[in-house]
Amino acid sequence: MAILLALCAPLALSGVANAATAKAGAPAKANAARVPTAYELSLLYADRTWIWKDGAAYFGQNGRALRAWTSGTDSAFVAEGKWIVTGNGKMCMDLAWRGKSYSGKEQRSCYSHRINGRNIEQRKDPDGEWYSFKQSPLGSSDEYRNFQPGDTKGAQLEETRKLVESKN
Repeated sequence: MAILLALCAPLALSGVANAATAKAGAPAKANAARVPTAYELSLLYADRTWIWKDGAAYFGQNGRALRAWTSGTDSAFVAEGKWIVTGNGKMCMDLAWRGKSYSGKEQRSCYSHRINGRNIEQRKDPDGEWYSFKQSPLGSSDEYRNFQPGDTKGAQLEETRKLVESKN
């Protein structure tokens, strides 16, 4: 018992000292944001569909294939490409969009991520505003609520592809 107290006492005292430092106005280390690893980002995106207001994107697992579509009242577009994650907290989408009368070159869109405690924040690069991407537990306004496991909008992608490729 005396040995256990001897081992635990320094830990308890350091906790008291850290609490006193935090109360004195020093920033707590637990509040410092960190950059997620490429593996952590992969877990967020792989084999998931990101639902948008007028379309969706599917992040494949094998080969990191990426397929997307968007369809408005008078327009339909599909895109194919790849997605990547980096060691500095970025997820990038390399997509070439095409419509009935439009065929674009592949372009890259990237999103930066940071982890604050158990919450993940995201922003569109290069200078977008940080917003709540995924809280723990999931918040009502988190963008991650728009992610569904699996390829849930593949049928809509194929319908949109047919509209784009039709000769009418």
